[in-house]
Amino acid sequence: MVLAELGRKITSALKSLSNATIIDENALNSMLTEVCRALLEADVNIQLVSQLRKNVRSVIDFDEMAAGLNKRKMIQTAVFKELVKLVDPGVKAWTPTKGKKNVVMFVGLQGSGKTTTCTKLAYHYMKKGWKSCLVCADTFRAGAFDQLKQNATKARIPFYGSYTEVDPVVIAADGVEKFKKEGFEIIVVDTSGRHKQEDSLFEEMLQVSNAVNPDNIVFVMDATIGQACESQASAFKSKVDVASVIITKLDGHAKGGGALSAVAATKSPIIFIGTGEHIDDFEQFKTTPFVSKLLGMGDIHGLIDKVNELNLEENEELINKLKHGEFTLRDMYEQFQNIMKMGPFSQIMGMIPGLGSDFMTKGSEQESMARLKRLMTIMDSMTDEELDSKEGSKLFTRQNGRINRVAKGSGVSAKEVQELMTQYGKFAQMVKKMGGIKGLFKGGDMAKNVNPAQMSRLNQSIARAMDPRILHQIGGMGGLQNMMKQFQQSAGGGGLPGMGGMGGMGGGGGGGGGK
Repeated sequence: MVLAELGRKITSALKSLSNATIIDENALNSMLTEVCRALLEADVNIQLVSQLRKNVRSVIDFDEMAAGLNKRKMIQTAVFKELVKLVDPGVKAWTPTKGKKNVVMFVGLQGSGKTTTCTKLAYHYMKKGWKSCLVCADTFRAGAFDQLKQNATKARIPFYGSYTEVDPVVIAADGVEKFKKEGFEIIVVDTSGRHKQEDSLFEEMLQVSNAVNPDNIVFVMDATIGQACESQASAFKSKVDVASVIITKLDGHAKGGGALSAVAATKSPIIFIGTGEHIDDFEQFKTTPFVSKLLGMGDIHGLIDKVNELNLEENEELINKLKHGEFTLRDMYEQFQNIMKMGPFSQIMGMIPGLGSDFMTKGSEQESMARLKRLMTIMDSMTDEELDSKEGSKLFTRQNGRINRVAKGSGVSAKEVQELMTQYGKFAQMVKKMGGIKGLFKGGDMAKNVNPAQMSRLNQSIARAMDPRILHQIGGMGGLQNMMKQFQQSAGGGGLPGMGGMGGMGGGGGGGGGK
């Protein structure tokens, strides 16, 4: 998960309230000191941190609090809201219009990952059915056109550029005109990287902007440069009308707070964040879910969106099984297949409530997917009887010979097969609990249908099933994505209410960042 270290420190500070015997001024001050220290260590602007502390203190008045109020929850909620405000400039993000010729111009420092990010944005919209293309107007950096050409070819995105024309304004204008005539909906224009002290390049940027008349100017911000982000962002904003921000290189970088706080300088909303070099390492940014994930609280709506992107056909058989608390090994295998279609594994894991961020820093994306495929290989050596049995792991427990046979057939140790069965048993038990919750699959508002105490217990079960030690083998994820789809359908889009613990903190709350 992005900014994992910052998230762990803030979560630890908030949890300190739970350990406090008395919730008073001392407990509040101690918690706020820890939160502020974590933000400052992550390079968040000191004035913004000071304002956050002041705002939290202003809404917490112990003398005015009525008896019986949950002081812990009120303080945690106040901190959550201030963290949301930290990355939300309160400006509605620009969104493209379907069927229209939307021109998006990229600006930013050289080395910020601008060209790669151009491809990611075009690819993001192409996957959603938009007609996307790329224009390379960077004639300053040697090899810029070759890089864009290579990226675009690999992603199968049409592109335009020139090896002979040296004027970026001409290239940009010609490229945009060409793609407009061809009916493209998302026209992404890459420009030369520049520095605030390079006046000639800034003038060139302004000329390109005037030539293509972009609908959206995106400032690409490198998270690794820390607090220098703010002065750079202000310089770009003073020259051209920066309407959106994309932050790159947030993968595992503890100092990314400088980029987050620089959003205040541009007064422009973050629309995407880059979390790696792969074309899919690109997340749409929404403030409330971002802070929720930062604190390990997950992003259920984001997970549901990922599931819906699969366009899975209605699975009445699975719905019926869930209602009766049934879940077979074959069901788990099929969900593994769907997980592999949902995008970067770490991105999906960050959306799951109750999953500690420690897991997100263990192993690479390739290692995670390799473990998932290894589990599927084990299940490939099982018989139809074993995969479809309602007895599940009990069938293997009673007959150890089955474990040895599957291990031999899949080329793994018997211990690995036993671990898979243990994980399956835990998850099947959770499904059984789901089936017993009255109103879970009833139409309408799930928050009204389902007893909150029962839902809280279910969420705790999910958290236990998602224990990092279990997730190291990945099996705990099986079936969750289809369940989320069923929750979404059954609840009319309500998602999971009150995710337990600090989960209620994210309630309400808008969130900048456009779709």
